[in-house]
Amino acid sequence: MTAIRIGAGAGFSGDRIGPAVDLARRGELDFLIFECLAERTIAQAQLNRLSDSEGGFDPHLEARMRAVLPICQANGTRIISNMGAANPLAAARHVARLATELGVGGLCVAAVTGDDVLAYCRSALPDLDNGLNFADIAPRVISANAYIGAGPVVRALENGADVVLTGRVADPALFLAPLIHRFGWRMDDWDRLGKGTLAGHLLECAGQICGGYFADPGFNDVPDLANLGFPIGLIDAEGGVEITKLPGTGGAIRPATVKEQILYEILDPARYLQPDVIADFSNVAVEQIGPDHVRVTGATGHPRTGKVKATISYHDGYIGEGQISYAGPGAVARAELARSVIRQRLEPLGLREGRVDLIGVDALHGPLPGAAAAPNEVRLRAIGRSDDKDAASMIGQEVEALYTNGPAGGGGAWKSVRAAVSLCSALLDERVVDPDVTFYEAQPT
Repeated sequence: MTAIRIGAGAGFSGDRIGPAVDLARRGELDFLIFECLAERTIAQAQLNRLSDSEGGFDPHLEARMRAVLPICQANGTRIISNMGAANPLAAARHVARLATELGVGGLCVAAVTGDDVLAYCRSALPDLDNGLNFADIAPRVISANAYIGAGPVVRALENGADVVLTGRVADPALFLAPLIHRFGWRMDDWDRLGKGTLAGHLLECAGQICGGYFADPGFNDVPDLANLGFPIGLIDAEGGVEITKLPGTGGAIRPATVKEQILYEILDPARYLQPDVIADFSNVAVEQIGPDHVRVTGATGHPRTGKVKATISYHDGYIGEGQISYAGPGAVARAELARSVIRQRLEPLGLREGRVDLIGVDALHGPLPGAAAAPNEVRLRAIGRSDDKDAASMIGQEVEALYTNGPAGGGGAWKSVRAAVSLCSALLDERVVDPDVTFYEAQPT
């Protein structure tokens, strides 16, 4: 059986839509996959769903589907995405209605659910990776979502879904599922599952592997970055993986960009823990086989652990922030004085944590020894967390007060206070997760 072509249409919720449209139009794809869900993304989606029972899916779902649905239907390309976020059912209903509006009649849209394990966590009270027990944060918990595997996505494809929308599915599993479906891989064929997981891991961040996060002028030069293309994976029945992109697009696919992506977010390359398999990338070889065309071989796999990770979000006080700029001669000295003033004025608030930085001077790495001449402009940023909203709001108010109560020449002040959402994780037995698939159909045209 020939290799199938999988395009990566997004690497995060706010990714660019144009490259995905180009892939849909010119990529001769079997599948177009949008990976758009991060830990904080789903926490925000859960909050949105609380205020709107038909909300909680990715805010860019309609724009993406409106742009690619007619093209994908015409070209026989199926779509898989985790843009269902906290509400895959509502997302699928929305896409089915949109397809009818666009004249894409008869489209089958599947929603994969079952990743929401909040009720289980409230009863089982699992231990958390931050040293707490679920009981310690239970009154403040927003959501608990388990990383489920490829199985329910495969089920949706086997039942004819043209579009599959999921919640918290493991990122590589979005890409592994069409391989299992198309090639008939067994769910205990660990080596092939490991190879398919590698393919998914390479593609999941879209433009990142094409040089988008690789570019560093003078060190790693990447051509035509403004026209960055998104990758295509060619995967065969044995799990052979090749990565390329469309001709005429910017960026670069090289062994170096591929190797960086292999190591991205990997704690142990020999044990990449996924809900479907423990993937082993320790013997992977990367070979350039043509312009912007790289072959990757050597991945294997081992039996999965029987555990799944659940990400838990919870309210964690309030974050107050304030910023102000100083410019001209003595800018840094005036900002340093402002920093000293702010620290003293915030002392009585008893913040849980806080810091005051000079952005562009020491915010990231601290003071640099032997630094060149002081810059002519600098921005002061004060930020802190408190359980009391009024105390958090004082951070921005004190920064704004520097206009007339601080050093000369401050300008462009900005302030905010917002609810803080923190994240932690728990390991759960995979048997507590019970995925389901629901189908919707667009009205015939």
